[in-house]
This record gives sequence, C-alpha cells and structure tokens, in this order.
Amino acid sequence: MDNWRLIINPPNPGAWNMALDEAILESVTRKIQPPTLRLYAWHPYTLSLGHAQPFSDVDIKILKKRDWDVVRRPTGGRAILHADELTYSITAPADDLHVSGNVVESYRLLSTGLLKALEIIGIQADSRPKNEQENFHASNPVCFQYPSDYEITYLGKKLIGSAQARRNQGVLQHGAIPLYGDISRIITVLNYPSDIERSNAKSLLLQRATTVSEILGKFISWQDVADALKQGFEQALNVNLIHQTSTPDEKNRAVELLKEKYANDRWTMRI
Repeated sequence: MDNWRLIINPPNPGAWNMALDEAILESVTRKIQPPTLRLYAWHPYTLSLGHAQPFSDVDIKILKKRDWDVVRRPTGGRAILHADELTYSITAPADDLHVSGNVVESYRLLSTGLLKALEIIGIQADSRPKNEQENFHASNPVCFQYPSDYEITYLGKKLIGSAQARRNQGVLQHGAIPLYGDISRIITVLNYPSDIERSNAKSLLLQRATTVSEILGKFISWQDVADALKQGFEQALNVNLIHQTSTPDEKNRAVELLKEKYANDRWTMRI
C-alpha cells in the first residue's frame, strides 16, 4: 500500500487554488513530496476556463456584476462555475501506476475512487466512454453539458467534471463535484449569439447535469463528501492517505505562480 498525502483546504480565491495545485504538481513531479489528493472549495464563486478555451466565451460584464472571479486552469476541458461544490485535485509522477498510460486510461482508474466515494454516500453512479454524439458536441463552452471519457454520471446526467494536465513527467487531474444549488447559473456569465440560444443552453444543461443533493433528495455537507472521498480513494486505489499540509516551499512557489500566471491577465486572457 502506497502512502499518499491528503491536503484539505478552506475556501480560497480561484487564482490561489490553481497556483497551489501547480506548485504541488512541481514538488510531486520531482518526488520531493508523495502523490497528493487535495480537497478544497472556492471563495468568491469563480468561473474557470480550460487551458485552451477562448476567453471570448466569457460575458465579463455580467461576471463582474455578480462579483464572481474568472481564472484559467492549467488543465484542459471547458468552463466550470465553482460555486457550491467540492473540488479535488490529484497530483502524481507520470510513472505512478495510478496515472500511468494515456489520459483515458488514467481517467478510468481514478474514476474508481470517485465511484467508491459516491457509493459511500449512497449514490450508485456510472463511468463510461463517451459516445460519438458527445464527441460531436466537444466545442460546447460548458464542461457539464456533456461527459468526457470515464467521467461520472448518474442516470445519464453528468455529476463530476474532471480535466487533466500532463507536463514535465507529472500528472494533475482536477475534478468538480457540485453539491447543491442551481447548476445552470454558469449560463448567465457565458456569451451566446442570442437570448434564445442562451435559454436553450440552460434547458439542455439542466437536462444533462445534476448535483449530489438533487440525487440524494437532501442536503449533504462538504465535510461528509470529503470524508467519503478519502475512504473511496483509499479503498479503490489501495493507498493510505495521510493528512498533511502544503509545505512552505509549495506556498512560496504558489505566490510566484500567482503573479506569473493565475492572477495575471496575460495568462487568463491569452486566447
């Protein structure tokens, strides 16, 4: 059984969350620290864009009017509104058996931990390859509109949106788990050609995505889901998660990355 590090953080601004994840990736890749599962939340609400997503997808005026932030992730995928959710990140060296192989293979393996965690809180979810129709809609600006390979769904509705980055012999996977609230709020801060298309996008999202509380029919706390994720990954991946904190070096590196990238418009608006 491998020892992994577990980091649990209180809500932080989106730019700091992304900077700290990349700083952790660097230390884990150099094997200064063990593979790490980090669980965290966001304050204020933040719209995150995928690494290669056009900034023109964002309705910046509405975003500012709502006092929500925007950040560009180091991982791929499409836009996510990080609101009433739990976010996980997994960082590991590329030669770790839990992330080895290609992106799809590692998604499939890591999804077993997510499925086990959901089972612990009473949700029998599913993880499968995407079909041709979902490939056709890959240009949609909203992450939760269509599942990618081996993302988590419940009765066909997307429940967990994940994205991955591979660089310098390291792997970072992010995942957003909406706990409660209106999952269609993201539509209000994205650009659409017309009000009709915006309305259609909202209706489609409500048909295709869901939250933990909606499935369970009751409120579930952030901490309860965090506890289930710890158990789920330990059982499914056969790892021992040891609760620790990020190191001073990682925090110092995150401050540098904050200035260089994640709180810098040159990075956020670069596409």
